[in-house]
Amino acid sequence: MNAVYFIGAGGIGMAALERYFLSKGMTVAGYDRTPSALTAELEREGVTISYTDSVAEAVPEAFRRPDPETLIVYTPAVPADSEVMRFFSQGGFNLVKRAKALGHITEHSKAICFSGTHGKTTTSSMAAHILHNGGVGCNAFLGGILLGYNSNLILSDKSPYTVVEADEYDRSFHQLRPYIAVINATDPDHLDIYGTEEAYLESFAHFTELIQPGGVLLMRTGLKLVPRPPRGVKVYTFGREDGDFHAANIRRTPGRIVFDLVTPRGTIGDIELGVPVDINIDNAISAMAAAWLTGEVADEELRRGIATYPGVERRFQVHLRQPGPEGKVVIDDYAHHPDEVRASIASVRSLYPGRRLTVAFQPHLYSRTRDFAPEFAEALSQADDVVLCDIYPAREEPIPGVTSQIIIDRVTAPRKVLISKEDFVNTMKNRNFDILLTLGAGDLSFKVPELCRQIDPEHTVNY
Repeated sequence: MNAVYFIGAGGIGMAALERYFLSKGMTVAGYDRTPSALTAELEREGVTISYTDSVAEAVPEAFRRPDPETLIVYTPAVPADSEVMRFFSQGGFNLVKRAKALGHITEHSKAICFSGTHGKTTTSSMAAHILHNGGVGCNAFLGGILLGYNSNLILSDKSPYTVVEADEYDRSFHQLRPYIAVINATDPDHLDIYGTEEAYLESFAHFTELIQPGGVLLMRTGLKLVPRPPRGVKVYTFGREDGDFHAANIRRTPGRIVFDLVTPRGTIGDIELGVPVDINIDNAISAMAAAWLTGEVADEELRRGIATYPGVERRFQVHLRQPGPEGKVVIDDYAHHPDEVRASIASVRSLYPGRRLTVAFQPHLYSRTRDFAPEFAEALSQADDVVLCDIYPAREEPIPGVTSQIIIDRVTAPRKVLISKEDFVNTMKNRNFDILLTLGAGDLSFKVPELCRQIDPEHTVNY
């Protein structure tokens, strides 16, 4: 294989594959609907990307004819009626989903696969950072840009380990063969794909059947899931307060969280979070447990890895931090499920006790809004002030009667308002907020740097 074309080239998961194939000296091109900061980076790195859904303009001549040495990779987020998609799907090309391409790359390695409704990106990037900075190293395909690396791809020509974010959307993680499979959460999501909670849980149960012989299953305690790992696969649990791996002696001081990690063979003391928010206690336990289970990471490497973990773009990313106890703070988080929203708000409350919290939320998908409107409203009501934006549709067409209004009507916070994304910057400049937390998996986060620069360029955090 010497050339790869990506349909949906601007997706974060696709970007890691594009960078991987570039590193192998292959010709890489693709199509995406809209340009972004990520596609601009990819183009600078050598990927040819078109933003017009026209074969004549989007597909270079070298990719116009089926060739056994050419691979076409697509994401299910691209509509089937896309002209580019139709051209490749009906033309006899070697066409595979992103997950299958990733499965082929990782099948001959010891794949450490992080799955679950929440926490995949943070836990996988934490584990990758630990391994990369330890003696064993790793390859890693991540679902977010790791700060300090400016990439979601880590490469090693010596390590047997590959860290992967195992996405349950469209059952993509069924294309993987984990050596260590991690399940962080199984709260129902993607019901547009699965239909029922039972079908969602069954998908995770099948994922556990794919673990390699002699491998490991690592599960959070308390999940409804009944796993079916193959005979010989070792099963471990983790949790905040219980499980084979858990935290003890948690100490919180302003801007600092330290705890001890209890393992099956003893306790590793004084683990300090590099990104000190409450939810990262759970994330760090998951990541450190997976790294520990390789048997190749020393206690000090675990400590150093978590202490130096820089964070991931859009995962509790601080954009503005004014000095002093009353300074404004702006944090952006990818939370887009009710449980994630609830956890993110709780983390900010813990980090800034007594401060007035404004939450700006952009719902992601009409179907998810329809399925979880009451739960979103209940979670958002934990804020002092709620700014709700219109739904980000992503891959979906509108559903009659489903708008952000069905959430805002149920919110019981003391203050609330429904706005368009275009009005976000002006609304927030005039809203006299104290702590602002922006949430969602859509494009509202692209407005956050502009807001921060207008409020206080001197204390805007630039990565």
